[in-house]
Amino acid sequence: MAFHQRSVSLRSRPLSKVEEELHSVEACISSPSLTIEAISDGLRGLGDIYCSIEEIMCLPSNQVCSPQQRKLLDGEMECSLELLDMCNTMSEVFTELKAIIQDLQVSLRKGDDAVLQAKIQSYIRLVKKAKKHSKKTLKKVVSNKEDCRIVKLLREAREITTSLFESTTHLLSKQIAMPKLSLISKAFQKKIPVICNEEQLQVLECCIRDLEAGAGLLFRRLVQSRVTLLNILSS
Repeated sequence: MAFHQRSVSLRSRPLSKVEEELHSVEACISSPSLTIEAISDGLRGLGDIYCSIEEIMCLPSNQVCSPQQRKLLDGEMECSLELLDMCNTMSEVFTELKAIIQDLQVSLRKGDDAVLQAKIQSYIRLVKKAKKHSKKTLKKVVSNKEDCRIVKLLREAREITTSLFESTTHLLSKQIAMPKLSLISKAFQKKIPVICNEEQLQVLECCIRDLEAGAGLLFRRLVQSRVTLLNILSS
């Protein structure tokens, strides 16, 4: 699944278009054949979507004025902190997984996996922490008949972002927890040539770097969106 980079003006990207792109990411998440590559595309796509939402919020026609709307936006401000925390946690997961892969490459040559096993346990703890963040944020997704379109768009984007992070942790957990499918576990099977294992690990490392880059982009866009919300609420 591919998400196009934003290279057009806001006038050619109405709110309905942004909603359509959100639904595309949502469809990607629900796919039974979800891959790390698709998740990376989804993270970048959400980064672009948040940038579009930020621009839409700044349009005069979408200015928030009623006390109820301000209250709802204030709630989204609070929830945005949860998303930023989730991004930070996922970055920790990606960093830890890269370290595991690098140590595994060394272990393959030395035949010693004692240090690696300790790192895998640390990685599993981080994944569990990320899952807790996802559940905590999802619980805050509540609809309201009085929501304005911008609030609804922010809420939907938050829900889909949380679901994507949840899918990411689930997919990465399978890399550790399912020996028959895990590239990491396959590396310990003596029947597979070491050179082949190293190639597999290099591919996995590149995938993790793509995830890290996508999460970094999304984090920056979330920060920008939060700043815009702060400006709106303080005006």
